[in-house]
Amino acid sequence: MPLRRDDWDRYLEWAVDAFRMASTGVEDQTQIHTHMCYSEFNDVIEHIARLDADVISMETSRSRMELLDAFVEFDYPNEIGPGVYDIHSPRVPSTEEMVALLEKAADVLDPEQIWVNPDCGLKTRGWEETLPSLENMVEAARGMRRKTADVS
Repeated sequence: MPLRRDDWDRYLEWAVDAFRMASTGVEDQTQIHTHMCYSEFNDVIEHIARLDADVISMETSRSRMELLDAFVEFDYPNEIGPGVYDIHSPRVPSTEEMVALLEKAADVLDPEQIWVNPDCGLKTRGWEETLPSLENMVEAARGMRRKTADVS
């Protein structure tokens, strides 16, 4: 973002137009995903929605889902993948930790909107950390789906 707040709107208009130009012309069944690293989402949430990405994934595990607060006041029209584990740490998070984060996300978002994913790409981690983390994440997703199905 430009340093001067006066330049934000022009920059964000350009960014949204560029994203949409790059992602148009695809087949209807093609899902467009985007990823946002730590950001002040309250400042840009309307522009993010205008990207019209089918899914936005976000780094939210270190903030313990606090970054989702931007979505309390704003009715985001598409799906959201809040990160459930910090890929910058070698620690393998437990399934229970990830379920707790997903429950926090479900307090803010419609569970039907939620995708389950790590905070970011996995290039900083080795296989000995990545595989058990992903296995725990899949189990957390399954557990949340069961809970959601029981409530519906």
